[in-house]
Amino acid sequence: MQVLETYKPFEIQELELTDWKQRPVKNNFFELVFVKSGEGTQCINYNHYSYSSGSIFLLPPLKCHSFDIKTPSKFVFLKFTDSIFKSTNRFAIDRNEWFKEASYILSNYNQMPGDIIKNDLDRQHLERLIAMILQESHNYGEESISFIVSLMMSVLEILIRNIKKGSFNELPSSNNDERITKMLTYINEHIDKPELIKIENLANIFAMSPTYVSEFFRKQVNIPLREYIIKAKLKLVEIRLLNSNFTLTEIADDLGFTDVSHLSKTFKKYSGKSIREFKNEGEYILLKRSSCTF
Repeated sequence: MQVLETYKPFEIQELELTDWKQRPVKNNFFELVFVKSGEGTQCINYNHYSYSSGSIFLLPPLKCHSFDIKTPSKFVFLKFTDSIFKSTNRFAIDRNEWFKEASYILSNYNQMPGDIIKNDLDRQHLERLIAMILQESHNYGEESISFIVSLMMSVLEILIRNIKKGSFNELPSSNNDERITKMLTYINEHIDKPELIKIENLANIFAMSPTYVSEFFRKQVNIPLREYIIKAKLKLVEIRLLNSNFTLTEIADDLGFTDVSHLSKTFKKYSGKSIREFKNEGEYILLKRSSCTF
């Protein structure tokens, strides 16, 4: 087993394994996994998917994943840590833009097993980026940090592009209406812009009458549009609370809550916990899925 020393604002490990052992890593944000070699099966939330050389996965923000290794396998784990958003004075990045893109990935990928990459060209891009990050990590220093951060931004862009091509776990498996997939993508891309996700604007964008939008959405997704939007916002609230130093006022303003009191009451209503209790426990609620038995 080869383990590379982990670093901030990212953590990267290269492991060669014959048997899977639960890694002592808490995925508060998310982790990219690249399979350099080997074969086996990935498990997330009781679901299984075969992996082989070149497979690329995202691991969810909780300890509910494992790999059943059939042949010796070499993995590269690239973790996006919260310090990249909390230590912006050290890096020439736009914290808000970084966090928005990373949060989009965490709140919208469906946390089901399976390769996240949808085309061979993007897979080749990611393989090259991961190889460059891995090589730079051996020469860690201020110059390497800056370069790695820029490489990670490219990784985020590729992940977002492929997530938008994927499916949403809110949709019934029998759903084949492309309009709802486009509507969900639009809502999640503009969740921090209240004016753009009002019923009147959605009706205009998707060529429906305002009275039909809510009916269509409930029929397709099985929950009311307003509830979906609120929960989508609260998922981002959870991410900000656990992975950033945004203030409650900043969070409320960014996501269109009237004020901190409105944010706190809404959070308690849907999560069952106060913001203070949630931060003290440090575990996702709305983002959380059932744990595997592994």
